[in-house]
Amino acid sequence: MYSQAPYPVRVEWGRRGAREAAERGDIVIVVDVLSFSSTVVTALHAGCEIFPYPPHLDGKAYAEQVGGEYILGRSEAAKFGKATLSPVSFNSSLKGKKFVLTSLNGAFCTWIADKVPALLIGSLLNAEGSAQAANTLRERLKADITVVPCGEQWSDPADHEDTLRPSIEDYLGAGAILSWLDGEKSPEAQVCIGAFQSSKHKLSELIWESGSGRELRARGFEADVIHCGRLNAFATVPLLSENKFIHAHEKFIFLNE
Repeated sequence: MYSQAPYPVRVEWGRRGAREAAERGDIVIVVDVLSFSSTVVTALHAGCEIFPYPPHLDGKAYAEQVGGEYILGRSEAAKFGKATLSPVSFNSSLKGKKFVLTSLNGAFCTWIADKVPALLIGSLLNAEGSAQAANTLRERLKADITVVPCGEQWSDPADHEDTLRPSIEDYLGAGAILSWLDGEKSPEAQVCIGAFQSSKHKLSELIWESGSGRELRARGFEADVIHCGRLNAFATVPLLSENKFIHAHEKFIFLNE
């Protein structure tokens, strides 16, 4: 059976990868560069409270339950000047507000793996910081690490076709994080690191011209693509705790008590 089991640091794709990691009890780093991960990092950096929620459940009802605002789609929210899945819609003016954030990829993978020992959100924006947080947690929790690039979903799959579309932005984001993780890497993780190392001098260009980047640009969200392509712009590392994201350092303080 296919397995990266001999190695303590692995990379697995999408929802299936998130489930496999959760069943093993790994520390999980969810990577959805365009845009769930980048949005969560940016929102938490701005002082917001983010509650991830899968798209197949009633996010509006859940928002009422937690006293937060349900985030609308990019285009709809932009008309009303509201926060959205677009990371650049979050700034310090929203500090202290609660939001329920759903997405087909990052939020779904988070929901699948929400019972793991620790779940972090990683992106290009916080690649080194998320790896350092995972290294600390791994030492304290004695658990392996799986980085989960979420990929995208094909909009019109035919019968018997997979819906997962692997995306270079998530692969490069995963490779960046893996490059700062301690421990022996699986061959899959090593190749992912190699992709990042060979591309890091032109990350923003590659993200800009990627299929996902071109899709967002065509919809008028060029600023998102530019923002999400920045390497290590933030030290903020979101960690899932009681259904919302907190700063990972808060968990470290708790573990020291």
